[in-house]
Amino acid sequence: MEEDNIAVGLDIGTTKIVAMIGRKNEYGKMEILGIGRTKSLGVHRGVVNNITQTIQSIQQAIQQAEANSGLEVKGVTVGIAGQHIRSLQHSDYITRDDVEDVIEDQDIDNLCNQVHKLVMLPGEEIIHVLPQEYKVDGQSEIMEPRGMSGGRLEANFHVVVGQISSIRNIGRCVKNSGLELNGMTLEPLASAHSVLSQEEKEAGVALIDIGGGTTDLAIFKDGIIRHTAVIPLGGNAITEDIKEGCSIIEKQAELLKVKFGSAWPGENKENEIVSIPGLRGRDPKEISLKNLSKVIHYRAVEIIDQVYLEIKNYGHEEQKKKLIAGIVITGGGAQLKHLKQLVEYVTGMDTRIGYPNEYLAGETDKEIASPLYATAVGLVMDGLQRKALDRAEQREQEGQTISTKTEEASESNASHESDSEKEQEHQTDIPEQPNQPARPSRNVVEKWFDKLKDFLDNAE
Repeated sequence: MEEDNIAVGLDIGTTKIVAMIGRKNEYGKMEILGIGRTKSLGVHRGVVNNITQTIQSIQQAIQQAEANSGLEVKGVTVGIAGQHIRSLQHSDYITRDDVEDVIEDQDIDNLCNQVHKLVMLPGEEIIHVLPQEYKVDGQSEIMEPRGMSGGRLEANFHVVVGQISSIRNIGRCVKNSGLELNGMTLEPLASAHSVLSQEEKEAGVALIDIGGGTTDLAIFKDGIIRHTAVIPLGGNAITEDIKEGCSIIEKQAELLKVKFGSAWPGENKENEIVSIPGLRGRDPKEISLKNLSKVIHYRAVEIIDQVYLEIKNYGHEEQKKKLIAGIVITGGGAQLKHLKQLVEYVTGMDTRIGYPNEYLAGETDKEIASPLYATAVGLVMDGLQRKALDRAEQREQEGQTISTKTEEASESNASHESDSEKEQEHQTDIPEQPNQPARPSRNVVEKWFDKLKDFLDNAE
């Protein structure tokens, strides 16, 4: 089995750390070869606050995945999330020297690099620069400017910004776990890869990923990401409310939420009661399921209200920005009973639960095709995509090298036939050098990622 066809996604969450190993089969679907899941220690609301504990959790998850798959993990694609992430819209332009020359990758790279020079708040750095729509000499709504001619190239960008210290801490944890950092992806984008269809992205959709510490939002319209946001509330806030409201320990509160919890209080009768064992010889505690669902309901409504405010701020009410495909909810929190109905009630938008099963092979375990693993599946998909691009780039370079060598050989033969003595004299004066093909222009995100890797290497 070729290692080039295998990728590993590492989802470092607030409640769990998941390591997932996958590969693409001959039908273009993804096979999960191994999975490891451990309790996340040292992460709070998506931000590492204890590096030693996080490293231990990562190593345990990797070991489980290796044991399940029989493969050795060397490099991983990691998700970036947390309350430090924010996004903004920005427009920028470049003026091209030759108006008649067609727009190429280099021009778009120059424009993106210009956006990377934006002055951010202290301690912040740009993570993703995502072009949305282009303008060429004032002509708007251009999705693909390559091949067009023009003097002024302009674009609207969705810029994702994060605290550089938080991102570097994730990089340190991965590196100190004995792993290579193959790539970093914003977690809402990874979840979107695994649960959204292209038709939904075209029509307009809001993806809500409810994790333990945070709730991530990503809005797509016309196939392009338009808005991202991180709400610093998630499933742990609901567990904390149950713990305080019912005066029980956190472990019992989590079990109550998972087994008996509902976001809709109307379905439980007053006489439905669950008994919780008491601590150290104390009497058992009886809890009304109606009261339990009320506690869950109020916090769930608060989370949905904050998400819906972000959707309205994007301009969902306007006809031009209307999200026809509605809302897709995923993540561990999406498994809460009747949450779909509550989201529909609060927002008035069509809602479905997002399962990452569309891109998975048919024989995949049903547990893996759960919303809980949507981000991990998306990270593996992103890792496979990166490797495919690297292979294509390598083949292109090899093709250029072969082509150049062939040209050199034919020129050399022609020159030799015409004037062999002059050729020999030339070879004596100037030593032969291997041809170095020009490296294709690279994505600005990859350049930023290389900077981060250099920083981590120097920090050792």
